[in-house]
Amino acid sequence: MTTRERFLKIMEGDPGVDHGPAVEWAMWWDKTLAHWESEGMPAGMTDREMEEYFGLDSMTQFWFPHFTRDCPQPESKYVGPGIVADEEDYHRLRRFFLPENAVELMGEKIQETVPRHERGETIVWYTVNGFFWFPRELFGDEAHLYAFYDYPELYHEICEELVEWQIRQIDQFSRYMRADFMTIAEDMSYNKGSMISRQLFTEFMLPYYKRLIPEIKKYGTKVFVDSDGDVSQLIPWFQEAGVDGILPLERQAGVDLVEYRRLYPNFLFLGGFDKMCMFQGKEAIRREFERLRPVVESGKYLIGMDHQTPPGVTLEDYRYYVELLKEYNQYACKNAGKR
Repeated sequence: MTTRERFLKIMEGDPGVDHGPAVEWAMWWDKTLAHWESEGMPAGMTDREMEEYFGLDSMTQFWFPHFTRDCPQPESKYVGPGIVADEEDYHRLRRFFLPENAVELMGEKIQETVPRHERGETIVWYTVNGFFWFPRELFGDEAHLYAFYDYPELYHEICEELVEWQIRQIDQFSRYMRADFMTIAEDMSYNKGSMISRQLFTEFMLPYYKRLIPEIKKYGTKVFVDSDGDVSQLIPWFQEAGVDGILPLERQAGVDLVEYRRLYPNFLFLGGFDKMCMFQGKEAIRREFERLRPVVESGKYLIGMDHQTPPGVTLEDYRYYVELLKEYNQYACKNAGKR
């Protein structure tokens, strides 16, 4: 059974899978790598070489480029205004957004990945920026939240052009590979829940989800949303939109994956492992795996870090995490047929 076959069986809750693939969906922080290199890990490895070094199964992500390379940049990526303040700015700068050659820009990586995907050696996924994320990139964090009220027509125009572009790029990408899953990047919740109301989601985001998701699923691709924070409110919203699953399921935001599985027995999950326990020693790492064991057994779940492994985690403890990841993957879907 190949890595890809195992992934697909896990996502279907197939109890016939021998074990789950051991994957790292969110690659490592640069400071984490620097710390491991100081402990003796070879420097300068590619993601694929890192997977081989740790004995992980392979995943390959394609994040569609939503901006041209010469697009103007805001003064700060994380605070302050973005590059769009109003309709005039958007139309003036529109030529820098949503490049029609986005798939071509990923061409070399696509060509390298196709044969490995066909042999089942790697799980392929792609990411597009969602209808919360992309407008936020344009407006900046604070102005984006006001934009729902100050520029509703512009907001819809942005999302309309975004979804039409996404459908074209997904069709083009799928001529080369039919991805096993994908993520719609949103990050629309924090540790107290959603940043917007259900009403705003329904008015400004749901119509575009309902247009996009059928176009993704016609290629057999599972649809995940990527949102940090407490996503308890969001799961029913995304289910209504046709989303299949969610990640990264951050424990520090209060996410209880065991409870989520009880409430949503058929929803797909990826992540959920409390990365902060990595600082507490091997016993704490095993306890965290044991906490998640019932969800692993239930199927439709791939255990993984609830985000990137933080800087300061020792190389020894990360190797122990990978060892246990493989051990607990043996329980995948074992109780799937008993739910």
